[in-house]
Amino acid sequence: MAALPPSLTTRSCYLNYGTAEMSNLIAAEHFISKSKITHRPENVNVKNENFCGGSIKNLGNTRKNFDVRMFAAARVSVEHSETIFTRSLQVADLKKVATYLFRTEIGGQVKVFVRKRNDKYAVNVEASSLQLCGNDSWLALVWGIHRSDSSCFMPVESQHYNQNAKTRTTENPFIKTSFSEFAIELELEAKCSPFYLSFLLKSLSNANPDGQEIKSHRKANFCVPIGFGAGYPAPLGLSFSKNGSMNFAFFSRNSENVVLCLYDDSTAEKPAFELDLDPYINRTGDVWHASVGSAWNYVSYGYKCRGPALQGDGDNFPAERILLDPYAKVIANVISDNNDSVLLPTYLGQLCKEPSFDWSGDVRLNLPMEKLVVYRLNVMCFTEHKSSKLPTNMAGTFLGLTEKVNHLKALGVNAVLLEPIFPFDEQKGPYFPCHFFSPMNIYGPGPVSTINSMKEMVKKLHANGIEVLMEVVFTHTADSGALQGIDDLCYYYSSNTENLGPRSNLNCNYPIVQQIILDSLHHWVTEFHVDGFSFVNAASLLRGPHGECLSRPPLVEAIAFDPLLSKTKIIADCWDPHGFKPKETHFPHWKRWAETNTKFCNDIRNFLRGEGLISDLATRLCGSGDIFSDGRGPAFSFNFIARNFGLPLVDLVSFSSPELSSQLSWNCGEEGPTTNTAVLERRLKQIRNFLFILYVSLGVPVLNMGDECGQSSRGSPSYGDKKALDWNTLATGFGIQITQFISFLSSLRMRRSDVLQSRNFLKEENIDWHGSDHSEPRWEDPSCKFLAMTLKADEEDPQSSQQSGDLFIAFNAAEHSESVILPPLDEGIEWRRLVDTALPFPGFFSISGDPVPEQMAGLVAYEMKSYSCTLFEASSGLSG
Repeated sequence: MAALPPSLTTRSCYLNYGTAEMSNLIAAEHFISKSKITHRPENVNVKNENFCGGSIKNLGNTRKNFDVRMFAAARVSVEHSETIFTRSLQVADLKKVATYLFRTEIGGQVKVFVRKRNDKYAVNVEASSLQLCGNDSWLALVWGIHRSDSSCFMPVESQHYNQNAKTRTTENPFIKTSFSEFAIELELEAKCSPFYLSFLLKSLSNANPDGQEIKSHRKANFCVPIGFGAGYPAPLGLSFSKNGSMNFAFFSRNSENVVLCLYDDSTAEKPAFELDLDPYINRTGDVWHASVGSAWNYVSYGYKCRGPALQGDGDNFPAERILLDPYAKVIANVISDNNDSVLLPTYLGQLCKEPSFDWSGDVRLNLPMEKLVVYRLNVMCFTEHKSSKLPTNMAGTFLGLTEKVNHLKALGVNAVLLEPIFPFDEQKGPYFPCHFFSPMNIYGPGPVSTINSMKEMVKKLHANGIEVLMEVVFTHTADSGALQGIDDLCYYYSSNTENLGPRSNLNCNYPIVQQIILDSLHHWVTEFHVDGFSFVNAASLLRGPHGECLSRPPLVEAIAFDPLLSKTKIIADCWDPHGFKPKETHFPHWKRWAETNTKFCNDIRNFLRGEGLISDLATRLCGSGDIFSDGRGPAFSFNFIARNFGLPLVDLVSFSSPELSSQLSWNCGEEGPTTNTAVLERRLKQIRNFLFILYVSLGVPVLNMGDECGQSSRGSPSYGDKKALDWNTLATGFGIQITQFISFLSSLRMRRSDVLQSRNFLKEENIDWHGSDHSEPRWEDPSCKFLAMTLKADEEDPQSSQQSGDLFIAFNAAEHSESVILPPLDEGIEWRRLVDTALPFPGFFSISGDPVPEQMAGLVAYEMKSYSCTLFEASSGLSG
């Protein structure tokens, strides 16, 4: 037999198996001793004897039945390597052999060579340097095969093997090859692998017919895996080699034992096979790993983790619960009749490769940040309503979204921001994820189809000039069914950490959590061609491993300088889904991170309800220099008026009860639905004002799904009260005029990109501020509710030939009208009114502009109604 290399040393092996039921039986046809079919000697007499907790019974010389339970639950000494098995084999049959080396309790060694030969596994066992009793001693192998329960062996149905029908163990003799060497070969069917061969040696002689058991130096049985091996620690998750074998790698620092569980039926409540990973062979550092040569009889997998240190606060987490692989790329919901069991997982990883997809023709748009017009939507709610007129199997899915791409284009949108699509806790909603590497299966017909349909959606949106951004939640998970039980000490903050709230908060700057977040982001960019990410609850990304606030959080910095991620849009959104409130924080950005601008939302709401200072309004109009003048610029400000939490736009002007004080809303004179014409007109003006300010402010406007057609939650700010988009409302008078107005504002931003889509702050000489009487604004006067500004076109801009003249914009939040004096213009130039939100539809906006006649020599006076905004553009009197 091939000799082991001199450097090969022994290490302990712990193989402890679970309690899953046996699957298909494995038949071993015959055993070979030095290429010769052999039967056991007939002069062996064995008396009753205790044997691993059972007994051996003498039932005759030609066949012995053993009441044997061969446990592999203790540590044994084993070393795994790969070598070339050369003895008694033809050169053409040479293949790589998995080799295991054991030490025995009486000295000497046992070597086991396992190799694949066609549809069988050849297992060669060699024993050497054993201290046997007497020269007439011979050696026998007492063995059994099992899957998940080492106390329950599977039958070996073969005429060559004499097996105890009760214990399903077999005894076969070795062939003595030299003075101190013995060898035997077994052939085992490979079609039902993986499985284990568990054995011990038995020394027999004429003087000692009862025999002497020989176990490992740890007094345990020898145990050899068949059809699976040590595997590799990288990459984490499930990966496939060219020869078809699968590698499993799973992080758990504090687990004492990790069990790989394979299922052959997605409806089964118990795994068909459980592989206890050996901490000496199947562990490298903090990563547990194993490779399985052929497991195509199985369809899904999960893990069990055991050890008292897994839960940092000693939570009573069931040790036998099946856990989802955090790195699984294809996952499926568990279907069972007993879903109330705490041991059942919500999802299992699928034993399949991620589906291939034809990305040919897809072009990454790489739109400049300042050019973005974003539409935030929920994939399911966007087309779930029957009014979408989509087939049932398409409504509420990724493919359903692609069917409505013309609506997005009509609004002038060039980017969609998807609410979280990770698998989530269905009771708490999408902001409480269970997994980070796959879309939730509700957005498609099945795990694989959902993945491909999302890729198809991204490709089609790109083809229509629309980028795809994703809201992602990495700071916390669902309360169960996520990473809990794998290693809470590493993944989560302890519950007694100050100011961190619920126990499900992830320790984002801990190395393994940082790695899983970066790997997840890379996966969505490379596999799904996603263009950017908005990080919900981003303030928690600044916390250190012990809850402390970090000035240079490693994860935030790593994302900023990652060669791949730094080319995408990365946006910090400090809204906390636990409390539904934004966290005020100074976010470190390294000139790469954009931010969702909550101050913009609050200041605009306050101004339009008649509160706040006009200085705050001016700051937001000019790009929020108080936040973004630290090396970034207004293009890093993602502005919004309403979003998926809190009141939608139509409710901001319809409800203002004391319970809604945090919403900064105003009901315009009457609470809730009304038939009062004056109140309805005021509400309509306010909605136009909100949209107008959103689009004329420097920064990225973010429109919320449903605001274009007056979608209401009936005054409820709760996320759970949000409803699916009713497409019929787009055909109402309100829906028609608002969608047309949004489309006009989008085209205006593009046409006047010189002043409305600037990447940098406007120069001071390019802005003039005016009060109502053309005097200096009363910046700090809380009673002042009027502000006007002139945006001067830059004549030196290379695109100036395509631009019109200056813009004059005025805002009146007072209850009374204001007479506005427009700045004088050069001869041949006139002011043309583009927007007056107080005018009736359709005249409240005009694409070409309506000329405003002079009312006195060289001056134009214009009366602004209460609660209105106006926009004028200077242009040649011959135009339009």
